[in-house]
Amino acid sequence: MNATEIKSGVDLPVIRISSSTNWVALRLRELWDYRELLYFFVWRDVKVRYKQTAIGAAWAIIQPLLTVVAFTLIFDQFAKMPSDGLPYPVFSYAALLPWNYFASSLNRSIGSVVEGANLITKVYFPRLLLPISATVSGLIDFAISFIFLLLMITWYGIIPTWGVLLLPCFILLAMLTALSVGLWLSVLNVRFRDVGQAIPFLIQIWLFASPVAYPVSIVPDKWRALYSLNPMAGVIEGFRWALLGRQMPDIQLIVISTAVVLLLLAGGLIFFTRMENTFADVV
Repeated sequence: MNATEIKSGVDLPVIRISSSTNWVALRLRELWDYRELLYFFVWRDVKVRYKQTAIGAAWAIIQPLLTVVAFTLIFDQFAKMPSDGLPYPVFSYAALLPWNYFASSLNRSIGSVVEGANLITKVYFPRLLLPISATVSGLIDFAISFIFLLLMITWYGIIPTWGVLLLPCFILLAMLTALSVGLWLSVLNVRFRDVGQAIPFLIQIWLFASPVAYPVSIVPDKWRALYSLNPMAGVIEGFRWALLGRQMPDIQLIVISTAVVLLLLAGGLIFFTRMENTFADVV
């Protein structure tokens, strides 16, 4: 603004960021326009995660592998947990892949808004990019672990069936599950930092409430519908069947879990969009 404009009282345009009450407020086209920023956020998350580590991306294999060893000793050797006729190491590792992806992506999504406070308070960009990038960046670790799982399958002589064609659908479902829960909790974490402290405990409980160390077949029929409300139950059961498929999964469980994920995602998108205009004032 120059001196002439000040004296003449010329009004300059003002951009106001505010919430909206309609579905268009999601501004999905705007997300596409900012796709290069999404790539930057994803690459930044990957670099930070492995910065100054001695073995780098190998942690993506070591962490689930050590968990599989522990699960095999406790649940297979001691507890004699059934594994649907599959070698227990493959049975549990195939479930740990989508679970670890979900857990790590959820942790990053919840803290993404608070960690991006410097950007949020200085420049405008679609705030949805923060939890989305946290979810997408986890696919790097997932891909590395998946390669090791393929080696295990080959070692045990397991031949995938036609169900492997549906594997991308269950990977996408795992992404949507992490994103949907992350949207809700990332907003709550902005106002109540206790959420970030409680999440590790919640994830531990959620792990044993999901069919990672045990098959869905041991869940009594009378509790199966209630158990299906756990969105990760359908993800893990579907992923395990698509890759190792010895028998058809419980279709009702997958349908109910998928419906829960879609409801959580729709509500999370609306909730996040309604609250994003308050982030700069709180963070």
